[in-house]
Amino acid sequence: MLKKGSTILSKNLFKLTIGGGLAFWAFTVAFSLLPMMAEFRAAFSIPYISGAIVDPLFGGLIISCCVSYFLLRFFDKIPTKNPILKSVILSFVALGINFILLGVAASRTSDALHVFLIGAMLNIPRYLFLGVVIGHLYDKLNGSVRK
Repeated sequence: MLKKGSTILSKNLFKLTIGGGLAFWAFTVAFSLLPMMAEFRAAFSIPYISGAIVDPLFGGLIISCCVSYFLLRFFDKIPTKNPILKSVILSFVALGINFILLGVAASRTSDALHVFLIGAMLNIPRYLFLGVVIGHLYDKLNGSVRK
């Protein structure tokens, strides 16, 4: 039998995940129009529909779910009192993991540093925006989330 607290956690996790995932996806769709993003997709031979529309939606939901879960689960253990700053810290941890994966993928291209820097420039604002949106939504859910 589920505890009452776990259903509240599940509902809030769902809301934060959807909000953060949509923010990540919207930012990616907006960035997909930039020539720099086209160059990045060309370096990895990623098609437009897959690389700009479909994959970022699922990837953003996964990243957002992880950030939201750790925000809800370890809220008191993350330094600082501002929930937006806490979620940005968590999203930058996810960005660090992304940098490792991006570095490995970029090392397989002919111009690794150039591709890595483009990927870094495109990912930093996306992860920052994801963290801000999740933190803002957490703040809006203040009454039902915080004790």
